[in-house]
Parts: sequence; structure tokens; C-alpha cells
Amino acid sequence: MTRYFAFIQRRSIGDRLLFHAALVCVFASLFYVVIETNTKYLTTVPGSGGTLVEGILGTPRFVNPVLAITRADHDMVALVYSGLMKLDTEGNLVPDLAESITLSEDKRTYTIKLRNDVQFHNGEKLTARDVAYTIALIQNPDLKSPLRGNWEGVLVEELGEYELNIVLEDAYAPFIENLTVGILPRALWDELPTEQLPFSQHNTEPVGTGPYYVSDALRNKSGLINAYKLSAYHTRNTQPKIDTLVFNFYQTEKELIEALNDNDIASTPSLSIDAFSEINSDAYTILEQPLPRTFSIFFNQNRSVALRDKAVRTALNTAIDKNELVHTVLHGHGIPITSPVPPGFVTIQSKDTEESLSADNATRVQQAQQLLTAGGWEQNESGFWEKEIDEEMVTLSVSISTANTPLFDETAAFIAQAWEEVGVQVATEQYEQTDLVQAIIRPRSFEALLFGNDIGRTVDLYPFWHSSQKDDPGLNIARYTNIDTDALLVKARETEDAAERSEAITAFADIIAEEVPAVFLFVPTFSYVLDTAVSTPNFGKLSTPSERFANITQWHMTADALWPVFTNN
Repeated sequence: MTRYFAFIQRRSIGDRLLFHAALVCVFASLFYVVIETNTKYLTTVPGSGGTLVEGILGTPRFVNPVLAITRADHDMVALVYSGLMKLDTEGNLVPDLAESITLSEDKRTYTIKLRNDVQFHNGEKLTARDVAYTIALIQNPDLKSPLRGNWEGVLVEELGEYELNIVLEDAYAPFIENLTVGILPRALWDELPTEQLPFSQHNTEPVGTGPYYVSDALRNKSGLINAYKLSAYHTRNTQPKIDTLVFNFYQTEKELIEALNDNDIASTPSLSIDAFSEINSDAYTILEQPLPRTFSIFFNQNRSVALRDKAVRTALNTAIDKNELVHTVLHGHGIPITSPVPPGFVTIQSKDTEESLSADNATRVQQAQQLLTAGGWEQNESGFWEKEIDEEMVTLSVSISTANTPLFDETAAFIAQAWEEVGVQVATEQYEQTDLVQAIIRPRSFEALLFGNDIGRTVDLYPFWHSSQKDDPGLNIARYTNIDTDALLVKARETEDAAERSEAITAFADIIAEEVPAVFLFVPTFSYVLDTAVSTPNFGKLSTPSERFANITQWHMTADALWPVFTNN
């Protein structure tokens, strides 16, 4: 180094300046190359930390997978508990507490091997006994679990500390969906008599194996939960990136909207369709995901001579602009449909095309009237349609029965107007939900019923369309009977082969489209308001809003820049 400085000092002033200038250029170039290389090859990865505050409408009472009823209950259960299986980011079922699940050749027995490294939040190890205990509680008629119907006739056999069999009476492919139910710690609950379980403090101070545990709970003067603070539960297999989740519970939507606009909360799943116009949408991302719920008008041909005519049913279907219905009534928060199969859950190739959804209103009226004319109906002087059937002149009229709620009220009004423009006499009868079920649906006492069906992620259409379910307590509201569709529905619920199942459901949907036992209107979407600072993976095939938390461990609020060699760590 001394020789270097001596060499520089012996040079002339001009040479020294030139040499230093060159040296600066070299170092500047090297610095630029380093910066550019660093920028080019650095990878942004999710970082850890942060607190997400969410607002929910309602109050949790049963943070217990066996007893959960309300949306607030289910949201907390999804975070505090975990099941044998869970959803991945594509909406497919994958093992969670289970290490492996094997199905027998007769499709009736699930052999489940549990992971042997899972602990409840209180440090107790999870075993097969906890799983068996949870299922037994669900099946206990005295407890009246909302899930009991899904587990009737199911036998549980403990094979060892971490292994058990779940045996069905008959093969039923969609049953595996039930293995997502959260598992309770037997040691914590077994000391309580059945009649005391709904009143236990464990329902609001839960202990599970989920990615988050309850670290604090705030109550009002009445003892009801006002807020929960959940902390990340780090294990070898579970590493949540967001440190803390806070849930504030509100009794009115007005309070919820104010909290959102005041930045007191960063997310909510609880807004009604009309409320979206009242929030500052620029500060949030609104995530939309279709739910497997179909809203339809079911025809009861036993109650109406006119509705037995396929030309009438087809004309009534044609007259409704479903795109406009979704835009007007749902403000765009829905998807128009032409079949009983909710979009996005099963891949089908239906004969029906988008053409049936694209026609304008004037074209629809004309097409519907042409169908009626071709079916032998004629318009009288008053503009209503008539036809002689069994030596009696029948006037085309339809009475719509539905629930007394804003959604059904607006939907029924939209449909009535569409049918009246064609020349159909329309009456609407609305009932409170309990009265609708007891007095109208169960005895099938209606001509046309505007109603919604919860199909489920596995799209098991058997309960809604198989002829064995046409009478109460079955859910085949239209009392539809067809030997071919019966066989297809049985095949769809028994086969484990996805391609065969899709083929059966497609064939079923094509027959339904041909016979028009119902008019299929729309599938609602789940709308989740979320702060733009929060990043989430895809929400794939949600069957309930609480399933948005299925991959909560991948949510993050911060990001780190690393060289690729370090990203695996």
C-alpha cells in the first residue's frame, strides 16, 4: 500500500487527477453492477409479523366445532381448530391432522393414520381417542349437534393410539368432506355431563390444534364476547406468518360500516349487498368467490295444469334476463346460471351455452311468446294466454311462493315483471321462513317456489333431485322423477373417479335442461372486504365463508427481499 501511494505522489498533478478520475469510474461501475445484479436476482417472499383486525357481525356463543351455529362461531372454529383434512389453495381436500387416509375397495371404510406430533394448545397430545370422542359427541342425540345428520350410521373403530377406522353403511364419495370437522381435546371435555356441554366456558375459551389460539377475550357487562385476540400457534408443521388476529364483534351493520370507514378494522366478511356503496372501496380489496348455493324457481306440476306443459316452463325460463337480475338485485355480487350445478366446483360440458344468457329483453319476450304459440297457446283480448286442456279453457297464470326477505322480495318482483311482459298472470305470496318451510315446502303446497339450495362443495345433487327424495323430509322440492337421472345421481355420489363423476353430472344437467322442472337463476358470491396491505393465496371452492381461513398460515402483511439461495429458509 505504501508503494502505491509513493507511486502516485511521483506522478504529475495532471496524471494524478486523471488516475483518480479513472479509479472513481471503476468503483462507480462496480457499484452499479452490484446494485443491478442485486435488484435483478433478489426474490420477494412473504414476511412474518403484523396484526390483522377484522370486524364480524354477531356474537360467538359456541366456538366449538360440534355445536357451532352462527357465522361468528364458524369463523373462530376455523382458526382455533383443525380437522383430519383441510382445503388447499385450489379448494381440494388434503390431509391435515391425518398423516394418511386410505379408502377400502368397497368404498365404505376410511383407515386413518394420525400425525404423532400434534399437540393441543394446552400441550396435550392429539390421539385417535380425541377423534373418536368428537365424532361420538356429534352423533349423540341428546346434544343436538347441527352436524349429526352427516354422521348418522357411521361407525368409528380405534385401532391404536394414532390409527382408526371410520366405517359407512353405504359407499358415499362426498362423505370425505365431513373429515374437515375440528377435533376436540377429549380430556378437557370428557369430565362434563352431556347436558352441561352447551353451557361450558370451554365454548368461549376454546382449546384446539388450529393455527391460532385464543390469547385474550374481552367481554361486555352481560358476559358476552366483544372481541377475541388470537396469537399464532407455531409448530413444526404450522408456521402462521401473521402474528396476531383480532376479531371485533358488532351487533349492527351500521356499527360495522363505521368501524371500517374509521379504519378501526381492516377486513370484514359481513357486509350486505347494499352496504358496499357506503364504504371507501379505494382502501380495500373486495375478494369475490362463488358459493355452491343455487337460487331457483321450482315448478310443482301437480298443482298447476299449465305448468305441466313443457312449452310453458320453457317460455317462463326464456323470459328471465338472468344477467340483468344479478345486476339489478345483487348489484353484481352473483353469477347467472342455467343449470342446477354451481359453476367452479365440478367441470361439466353442458349443452346449454352462453347464448341463453345474452339475449336482450325485447328478444326474450318475443322468443317466449313464440314458444307459447308453438305450444298451442293463444292470447285473448286482455293479452293473457289461454289453451284448451282436457276440454277446459286454461288461463296461463303462476303463483310464486317465497320467503319474506329483501333478497327474495326483489327477486320475485323482477321475475313477476318479466313474466307479465310476456302476458302471464302472476301473483306473489311471501311467508316468514318458518311458515314457508312448514306450510309450503314440506307439504309441497305451491305452484312455483322461489328458493335457494345449499349444494355443498362436493356437488351432491342426489338429495335435491333423486325421485326417492320427492316427498317430505326429502329435498326434491319439484317432486322431479326420472329413472335416467336417478341412475346418474347414484353414480355421481358413489364413484371416486373425478372424470366419471363429471360425466354423470353433465348428463344429468343436460336432461334437466331439456325437461325444465325449474328455472335456475343465480349463484351468490361471497364478498370479503380486506385491507390492501394484506396478501392472501387464492380462495378455491369455498362452500362456506369461514373456509376463507383454510390457508390462513399463508396470509402475510409484510414482505422480505432475499437471494434465491435463502428463500427455502
